[in-house]
Amino acid sequence: MTELLEQTYYGNTLQTWLIALGIIVLSALLGKVVYWVFSRIVRGVTSRTKSKLDDIIVDMVEEPVVFLLITFGIWFGLSQLTLPEIMEVSIGNAYHVIFALLIGWMLSRLFDAIYQEYLVPWASKTENDLDDQLLPVLSKGVKMIIWAMAVIIGLNNAGYNVGALIAGLGIGGLALAMAAKDTVSNIFGGFTIFSDQPFKINDRVKVAGYDGTVSEIGVRSTRLRTLEGREVTIPNAKFADAPVENVTREPSRKVVLNLGLTYDTTSEQMQQALDLLREIHEDNPGAEDKVSLGFNGFGDFSLNILFIYYIRKGADILSVQTEMNMAILRAFNEKGLEFAFPTQTIYTLPGAQEA
Repeated sequence: MTELLEQTYYGNTLQTWLIALGIIVLSALLGKVVYWVFSRIVRGVTSRTKSKLDDIIVDMVEEPVVFLLITFGIWFGLSQLTLPEIMEVSIGNAYHVIFALLIGWMLSRLFDAIYQEYLVPWASKTENDLDDQLLPVLSKGVKMIIWAMAVIIGLNNAGYNVGALIAGLGIGGLALAMAAKDTVSNIFGGFTIFSDQPFKINDRVKVAGYDGTVSEIGVRSTRLRTLEGREVTIPNAKFADAPVENVTREPSRKVVLNLGLTYDTTSEQMQQALDLLREIHEDNPGAEDKVSLGFNGFGDFSLNILFIYYIRKGADILSVQTEMNMAILRAFNEKGLEFAFPTQTIYTLPGAQEA
């Protein structure tokens, strides 16, 4: 038996091969035990806590930890063998890369679990839809950074020169940024909308000469449904550079009426007109209490009355204006108060016609 164990195969005795194989098998069994401990004991402990974070951490790290133990066992088992130098170097380099990738896998799983557990429910509760569209982009970006860092660290630890690779990525990224600067500015404009929240879906806004209702907020652009029913796509960079007027958020709608009465209106009738306008305003439930009313000038063709009132937020603006105007027209006609219109009186001198 001793002679059999001392026999050499590919530069190693059979005993050395068995020791290496035993280490690898034991590492696999140890990984199985660790997985069982995580599944039965550690999860049982974390399930009794109020926080979900520890459950997420345990659930996401158990598999990478098991694979990490098995990988270490395979490397340690192979290190017991006498192998050609090029093979030993290759195994060591592969171990460094795999170790870094396993760490990256664990961090990526952790971030993805936290993203699904906390960030997605938070975004679904907000009124703005932009965060629902930005979060997937953020998730992919973070995971890409994690994997890129894992690959770079793994290659660097394996002895490869990653400086040239990073420099190449930097030059390529700069060229890409220059080529896609408009897209980048629009994406940053989307982040500006997300952070400042100047409007949300179904708000009526005025921007860049357009007046309409926000129908969709995207990462690169925002769509408005104009008052004419047309859909307009506006790059998000416009919202960062131009002033945005949110009509929906106005506290009330200001209405300015300039009424003109004929010049044969007496002072008593003018006062009556002012009193009628005040009563009409008080009787309309869609109008706010504040009002500006006065006999403000002598025009070319009329005695002018300035009537400013405010429609309550949420009221039907067109209906309230119609009710106010109909009430004014009805009351003024009943009281014999005549509205003026442009007129001219031409005086002809005696004899001018003959001349």
